[in-house]
Amino acid sequence: MKLGLSLGYQTAWSTPADHLAIAQEADRLGYSVVWAAEAYGSDVVSMLSWIAGQTSRIHVGSGIMQIPARTPAMTAMTAATIDTFSGGRFRLGLGVSGPQVSEGWHGVRFGAPLARTREYVEIVKAALRRERVEFQGEHYTLPLPDGPGKALKLGFRPLRGDIPIYLAAVGPKNLELAGEIADGWLGIFFAPDLADGYLASVAAGRAKAGLDLKGFDVAPAVPVAIGDDLAACADLIRPHAALYVGGMGSRKQNFYNQIAVRMGYEQAAAEVQDLYLTGRQRDAAAAVPQDFIDRTSLIGPKDKIKEEIRRYAESGVTTLSVNLFTGDRESSISTLRSLAEAFEASGVA
Repeated sequence: MKLGLSLGYQTAWSTPADHLAIAQEADRLGYSVVWAAEAYGSDVVSMLSWIAGQTSRIHVGSGIMQIPARTPAMTAMTAATIDTFSGGRFRLGLGVSGPQVSEGWHGVRFGAPLARTREYVEIVKAALRRERVEFQGEHYTLPLPDGPGKALKLGFRPLRGDIPIYLAAVGPKNLELAGEIADGWLGIFFAPDLADGYLASVAAGRAKAGLDLKGFDVAPAVPVAIGDDLAACADLIRPHAALYVGGMGSRKQNFYNQIAVRMGYEQAAAEVQDLYLTGRQRDAAAAVPQDFIDRTSLIGPKDKIKEEIRRYAESGVTTLSVNLFTGDRESSISTLRSLAEAFEASGVA
């Protein structure tokens, strides 16, 4: 198992300079990859390009690049460009986002996410191989019929034609698709005690492609808060959990709420959502069960976290991408160092 770093996206309490300093320290410490994200604020391409140009060894990954925000050809162009100027350090993480962002921000209908993802990835792969892209699908048609368009191929030779592709997936069918068409899975709220179920879905997809799990990167983003007081550590993560379980979507469709339900927290998930969607965000955070945080995060003193790192490795995680819940740049860098020490002491590398 390797260590990764999940930066997320820019917020009111972070700056690009903070994220760069943290990424550079992760590079110095030997972390394998730094992921950046996008929703409807800072974009992932700009952030990763900036970081890639000011680091030397660490890989840079989109976690995720939104499918409704770009055509597949544009995504292939971007991936090939960043990978080439970074010396082969780019990883392409893709996801459909959610209905509210897809339709409200990008103006793209959310329907049939699995079928759209399959077609999208097929076009991206063809473009990266520098094939002339011709595609007739349910969701994408290239070139457009009855017009001046013609089949084109990528106009420069990229460093790699097989840039690793990851899918963000939260349900069994999505996990199976990731196994079938991608090189890795970007997970959220990953519970090691449920890993056999997650990986069974991935393995089913791999089998469809004539492959096994060897070489497939299981790369969940795992919240981290180091300290002696477990409850205080959990409290740092509660607002994040409440945002996703309660506020990332509507009552009708919230994929993260469904994760909590599948984990056995149906009543708590409903309560968190009710509180969040009625404007009671603090109460929603307080309603997130301690057990949910314990099962999906690394919290507590360094010795405890060392043992938890072993648990993630034993569950099948191959890249443990930590999401730091700290107050400032200095504490983030300190936490990165402590995690590197715990990782080395765990013996899982």
